[in-house]
Amino acid sequence: MKLPVEYYIALKYLLAKRKQTFISIITIISVAGVTVGVTALIIVLSVMSGFEKELKDRILGATAHVHVTSLDGSIADPFPLAGRIREVPGVSGASPYVFTQMMISSGAASSGGVLRGVDIGTVGDVTRLPRDIRLGSIEALGPKKPAGMPGAILGRELAGNLGVTVGDVVEILVPGGNVTPLGTFPRVLRARVGGIFESGMYEYDATFAYISLEEAGRLLGMEGRSTGIEVKVSDIYAAGETAARIRSGLGYPYLAKDWMQSNRNLFSALKLEKTVMFIILVLIVMVAAFNIISTLIMVVMEKTRDIAVLMTMGATRRTIRRVFALEGLLIGVAGTALGTLLGVALCDLLRRYQFIRLPSDVYYISTLPVLLDPANILLVSGSSVLICFLATLYPAVQAARIEPAEAIRYE
Repeated sequence: MKLPVEYYIALKYLLAKRKQTFISIITIISVAGVTVGVTALIIVLSVMSGFEKELKDRILGATAHVHVTSLDGSIADPFPLAGRIREVPGVSGASPYVFTQMMISSGAASSGGVLRGVDIGTVGDVTRLPRDIRLGSIEALGPKKPAGMPGAILGRELAGNLGVTVGDVVEILVPGGNVTPLGTFPRVLRARVGGIFESGMYEYDATFAYISLEEAGRLLGMEGRSTGIEVKVSDIYAAGETAARIRSGLGYPYLAKDWMQSNRNLFSALKLEKTVMFIILVLIVMVAAFNIISTLIMVVMEKTRDIAVLMTMGATRRTIRRVFALEGLLIGVAGTALGTLLGVALCDLLRRYQFIRLPSDVYYISTLPVLLDPANILLVSGSSVLICFLATLYPAVQAARIEPAEAIRYE
């Protein structure tokens, strides 16, 4: 394929200077500036996207996509209601649950947390709890033996804080206890640890404890009732529409809240942070674009005689503009290509070896997550090339304004 003459002239100006065949230092700096900016953009956006996806996966693994509650405070006959919810289009599972604050203690320590009563037969349809259990099994929440204790499943961090493992006994205290002449005493349940789960979310692993729905109902005086219904939907991004259908189908006094509403502040903050980081890092590419401007201006000053000779040989001002626009564009494309390759390679290393550790009690997760999104790569590459092209306009216009007669006269 025959390339336009402007391409060969631009490439000659970049690769040769004063009969030397090595790339000029200033061109290297310009390409390196674009490379660093593009690499930083791809890595940061990939990490932010990975962080957002990891949080979504872990939050949605530990909790349901939609929560159905009642304005009455609790739901009577939760199992028939769960059956009605399963018939709503877009719903793939529903399970009743009981939810309350608790204080849990062992012989060695005590801790505050959240107690959830779940139905052993349907909880696996809406959450990952059965799959997240590392010691014991979900069967520990089954019917207790006549002379035995009810079972409980604790988060890994919570069990560690209490110093207990499978087979140990814990005491669970919940508010709203019995009123006696000596005052109100919390309700107490002695339970045997039948399992330890690890969701990967520190907040859940350090605070959640599970018992059976029946035991939770007896403990809270809610026999035959539940706090709400957990719902799993087939399309997590259509959870809002499915929640609206559930509200419409059930009517008053039921409410349905999807996961995006429940975690709106967290994901809004992540989205804002991702946008701000993109803007800040685009400024790095813009700094590199200024290097391109200075490079082209210096080339124009050095090649003034060459430009005049080209114009006397018939080159138009449009041709001269194309030469210097192509020269800057070549720098931008080279830097963008190198930066993209370097960014993708580093992201792949981060994703494969996970050598950057994070404090899980601060960031919810223990390793730096990375998600290589093709849309982000295209956005970064396109933005970089566009900025570099815009940086060529002023030097190209200035080069085209050179008067051949004046330029040759003073050479």
